[in-house]
Amino acid sequence: MDLLKAFTLQNWSLFLVLLAFVIMLKITVFLDQKVIRRMYILIALIFALSISVFVEFHLESKAIYPNIRIVLMAFRYSATPVIIAQIIYTLVIKQHWSIFIPSMLLVFIDFLSIKTGIIFSVAEDGTFKRGQLGYLPFIVAGIYCVQLIYLLIKRSTKQITEIIPIVFLAFAFLGGLIFPFIFGKAYAQIFCPTIGISMFVYYVFSILALTKKDAMTHLLNRQAYYNDITNNPQEISSVINLDMNGLKVINDTYGHAAGDKAIKTLAECISINIKSRQLPYRIGGDEFAIICRHTSPEETREIVEKISELVEDSDISCSIGYSIREDSNMSLDTMLSKADEMMYAEKAKYYQTHNRRRSR
Repeated sequence: MDLLKAFTLQNWSLFLVLLAFVIMLKITVFLDQKVIRRMYILIALIFALSISVFVEFHLESKAIYPNIRIVLMAFRYSATPVIIAQIIYTLVIKQHWSIFIPSMLLVFIDFLSIKTGIIFSVAEDGTFKRGQLGYLPFIVAGIYCVQLIYLLIKRSTKQITEIIPIVFLAFAFLGGLIFPFIFGKAYAQIFCPTIGISMFVYYVFSILALTKKDAMTHLLNRQAYYNDITNNPQEISSVINLDMNGLKVINDTYGHAAGDKAIKTLAECISINIKSRQLPYRIGGDEFAIICRHTSPEETREIVEKISELVEDSDISCSIGYSIREDSNMSLDTMLSKADEMMYAEKAKYYQTHNRRRSR
């Protein structure tokens, strides 16, 4: 009973975080079920490691059962890379299961070390000794951490709302790699809370980011658009408005699935041609906008040209209008009106050329 009490007190913060994590996963309705299942596995791994670490340190303090202790040490050395691999497998949904191969090889070497001492060994007096490959678990974990951060940045839109949680995660994992050399093995007792809290905070950041995104296109949504145009409007150097042509015809002729595909195609044409200073939004069914901050007139025109070229090479059509801030006195409303005027002029030309009535 005393042992259970000590374990509970030592890991109470971890219990609360993992419990909150489970509750959040239960009530989250817009996450992929595959991601949720992988999150549950990650939570189970963290909890299992916390038990193993507690028992290992308890056996060490009592100087009992050295054979069990060395097995638990092998588990602890193996668990860190496996957990980080599971984080990659969870957060990067298209990641192949082969991501676990290096960690599984390390598991084999760690448990082989029980007999060979190649990673670590424990003398009869309980003294720990690092083997010839004693730093290998840290190297593998470090490589996994770098890969995780790289993949998260690569799949992000490079916007500040997505970069901040990635930086937070990188900071937490960097501490996880450095602290064992600063604080020694005692850090193992706070590793699980560190990972649990880091993942929960990242998850909350991700949920907040999803509330600003359009579910179909993964661009920013209408609410984000209204918030952003009122946030430091003087920094907005240009605006670009886009409206798809002939969406009603696509829906009526080929069905709404084809219409959704057309909308996604236009969203892709937009997203691959912008940088972090330009934010893309889906503000209506087939209406899109790009708010450009600290963007030169040349860059704005280049964005418009590149999007137009991609659209021309696809099976869709859209009208584009843009407006560039001519001087500091030019209001945002004026910029938006000018961009709309140009876009609707293009749209009128398109329907006149194709002899179609625009559906109101």
